[in-house]
Amino acid sequence: MECNGCEFHPELHYDREFQIWVRREADGTLTVGMTDISQTIAGKILHVRVRRPGTRRPPGKPVATIESGKWAGPVPNFFDCVIEEANAEVLDNPVLLNTDPYQAWIARVRPVDGPEAALSGFVTGEEARAGYCERARREDIHCRRQPG
Repeated sequence: MECNGCEFHPELHYDREFQIWVRREADGTLTVGMTDISQTIAGKILHVRVRRPGTRRPPGKPVATIESGKWAGPVPNFFDCVIEEANAEVLDNPVLLNTDPYQAWIARVRPVDGPEAALSGFVTGEEARAGYCERARREDIHCRRQPG
């Protein structure tokens, strides 16, 4: 699925600004990544730093920071969690977030209060698609992928 050329995956969970996506894993962890909209706005990603595994991150404290040629900032965090793992491939080659933002996840985290509670503030399915497309249209965002 696409909106203004921005790839969308209805099975994922999205924050209400559509900056990040979250995927629930079978072991109870959550995988966190950047949306196509976010990677487009950021431009070519130059550096990714994920907090050390074992670090607890309360809501509002980022799990990672990202630097691009035109922006540097946090990967927002909306629930209490502990960092389990950083994606080593993305740390070594940050532009993967630009070339395939839905395969190139950033971090895996373990939600302190369980996945249901963590995902309760996120949108998914048709509600997420409608909001995602609305943001892309409203802000006239046309997604482009960086060459690998």
